Amino acid sequence: MKFEEELELNILKQTGKVINQKTLAHEVGYSVGKVNFVLKGLIEKGFIKAERFISSNKKLQYKYLLTEEGFKEKVNLTEKFIERKKKEYDELQSDLEKYKNEEEQILAQACGVK
Repeated sequence: MKFEEELELNILKQTGKVINQKTLAHEVGYSVGKVNFVLKGLIEKGFIKAERFISSNKKLQYKYLLTEEGFKEKVNLTEKFIERKKKEYDELQSDLEKYKNEEEQILAQACGVK
């Protein structure tokens, strides 16, 4: 999974909430400019749509809604994310076993055991 896909997934997960781009940027940990860029791309791809409304303090805001295609993409990206995390976990488990074996060999050598 690429960096851009992970950011898209984080934004897709936030859709449906009444949220401004500044708050969304804070939630996903990126700049407002980056979030705006990704949102525009997701809208162009047809994964989300933006609905305008007037908030209680008379400001024009947007609510970002997931489309059917956006829902499918969210599932796809989530599956990719899980697969990547499983692979990372397996690699870490392998490294851990290797480290344990190395530790046993070093301790055996230190104690004079062959």
